[in-house]
Amino acid sequence: MDILTEETQRFLAATAPDHDEIQSEMASYAAEHGFPIIGPEAGGVLRFLAKLANADRLFEFGSGFGYSATWFAKGMADDGELFLTEHDPDELDMAREFLDRAGLADRTTFLEGDALELVESVDGEFDLVLFDHQKHRYAEAFEIVRDRVEVGGIVVADNVMRGPIDFGALVEWGEETPAALDGTNADTRGIAAYLDAVRADPRYETIVLPVGNGIAVSSRVE
Repeated sequence: MDILTEETQRFLAATAPDHDEIQSEMASYAAEHGFPIIGPEAGGVLRFLAKLANADRLFEFGSGFGYSATWFAKGMADDGELFLTEHDPDELDMAREFLDRAGLADRTTFLEGDALELVESVDGEFDLVLFDHQKHRYAEAFEIVRDRVEVGGIVVADNVMRGPIDFGALVEWGEETPAALDGTNADTRGIAAYLDAVRADPRYETIVLPVGNGIAVSSRVE
């Protein structure tokens, strides 16, 4: 299901920020191998959010080969810290190579394994958190980090409108038809559970933006 009209998608693509040289290589690799990335439309939003949060510490749950991190880095403080996680060692090696060539490796920690376990090994709080791992575990991940996001910090969840989910069922669920989730896959139910969790937390304000695969943006306000 297309979440935007073809004309709107064309307009967003035409007005999206340009890739730099490294990002162009990353996007070409993704296109060649069918690897899902957020793309420059959503990437520009990530860059903007990093600036808005005055971010200097980012933790990603699921980093692939590092594409989204390059967008966050464009908006973060020059001395900011990036924590990337990936269970696939080959993808993590690619992330190391790409971010090294982008001049970002010296402020990036690359962690291999289960992000929900790895985050416990990192001390301190975060200004930015990205959920882009297994969709059925988003709510569990939020439970782990919700108290570790600084006031003014931002949590972003990818694939809330498109991806391994039934968007039509989510629309009906959002219109207060809980039974719409019956028979849907774990990822669809996981996105619903995540949106329930983050919207129920009075410390966070959440909106959904229909860019890329749909991103839920939650700002910690207290």
